[in-house]
Amino acid sequence: MGANGWFETVAEAQRRAKKRLPPSVYSALLAGSEAGASYDDNTRAFAELGFAPHVAGLSAKRETGTRVLGQDISLPVVISPTGVQAVHPDGEVAVARAAAARGTAIGLSSFASKPVEEVVAANPQTFFQMYWMNGKDSMAARMQRARDAGAVGLIVTLDWSFSHGRDWGSPSIPERLDLRTMARFAPEVLRRPRWLRDFARSGQIPDLTTPNLVEGDGSGGPAPTFFGAYGQWMTSEPPSWEDVAWMVQEWGGPFLLKGVCRVDDALRAVDAGATGISVSNHGGNNLDGTPAPIRVLPSIARAVGDQADVLLDGGVRRGSDVVKAVALGAKAVMIGRAYLWGLAANGQAGVENVLDVLRGGIDSALLGLGHSSIHDLTPDDVLVPTGFTRELGVPRTA
Repeated sequence: MGANGWFETVAEAQRRAKKRLPPSVYSALLAGSEAGASYDDNTRAFAELGFAPHVAGLSAKRETGTRVLGQDISLPVVISPTGVQAVHPDGEVAVARAAAARGTAIGLSSFASKPVEEVVAANPQTFFQMYWMNGKDSMAARMQRARDAGAVGLIVTLDWSFSHGRDWGSPSIPERLDLRTMARFAPEVLRRPRWLRDFARSGQIPDLTTPNLVEGDGSGGPAPTFFGAYGQWMTSEPPSWEDVAWMVQEWGGPFLLKGVCRVDDALRAVDAGATGISVSNHGGNNLDGTPAPIRVLPSIARAVGDQADVLLDGGVRRGSDVVKAVALGAKAVMIGRAYLWGLAANGQAGVENVLDVLRGGIDSALLGLGHSSIHDLTPDDVLVPTGFTRELGVPRTA
C-alpha cells in the first residue's frame, strides 16, 4: 500500500475495506439474501461475457462522456443510492465530493447518514432516492425538501420484498449506539484502530439515524433511527402503478424507477411517465433467484431504450463491465458496493480512486474494441454465450 493509499482494482479496495472496517459493518456492506444466488450471479454473469478486440486501426482518443437523466457526466458511471452509516465519518458528503471531482452524479438514499442539503452543496448533480412509505402527504413533503435543496432528479426504488435470513448469517446491527451497545461492540471495534481513529478525529460516533426522513424541511425534530424508518417502510402498503404515476407528476422532473427486471414492468413504468429505468435486483439483497441485471438488460433496452434512459445497477466491478453493459443497451451503470469499499479504504480519495479505476478500464476496453467513443458500442462488441440472457415479462403475441 502506497503512502497515498492508492489501489489498482476494486477487488483491492474490497480487501482493504475488510481489514479496516469492524466485521459487523463490513458484513452489512456485503449483504445478499437467502442462499446468495442472485448476489453471486450479479458478478459471475459479467465474467461469462467476452470481447472481440481489434489489433490495428485503433483510435488514439476515446470519449467516455454521456448524458443521463438530463445531466452531462464525464463517464457512464453514477453513484447508486446506499446508506453509508458507520463506513466513514464524512459519509455521503465525501462520496458526493468524490463524484463531483470526477465529473459524475450521485444518487442519495433517503436512508442516508447525511442530509440532502449537505450532499447537494457538495455535488449539485444529486438525484434524491425515495421508497414508498408513510403515504402521499409524507412523500410530497420529502420531494419538496429535495426540490428545495436543489436535487436534479428523483430515484424511486420499488424492488424490495423484505427478504429475511442469510445462510451465512446476518450482521448484528444495533438500532442506536448507547453506552451498553458500545460496550458490546467494543471487542471488534478495538481490532480496527484506523476506523476508530477516523471517527474519534471527527468528534462523532456512527450515527444510525436517517436525517432525510425528518418531516418537513429537516428541522422538525430528531431524525428517525435507521430501523425505526425501516419499520415504517415495511408497514406501508405497497404502491400501485397509479401511485407511481402520481409520484412522476408530483416530482415534475427527471424520474428514475429503480429495480426493474421485467419487460412488462419497464413498459408500465414508461407509461406512468418515468424518464429512466434502473435494471436492478437490489444488489442481490432482495428476492433470491432473481437473475443478474446484465442478463435481463438487453430485452428491457430493446423494449424501452428509445423512450427512457436505461441504466444497469448490480455487479459492476471493472471498467470492462461498464463497457459490456453499455454495449448491451445501458446508457450508464450505477455502482454501490464498489464505491463503498473505496470509501472504507481511503475516504473521499478512495471513492475517486474507484472511479479512476473504472474510467481506466473503460478506456482500455474502448481502445481494444477500436472505438473512439462510448456511444459507438454495439452488441456486436460483446461475445454473449448461448443461453446467457433472460427475458422476463415479455408480452406474448397471438
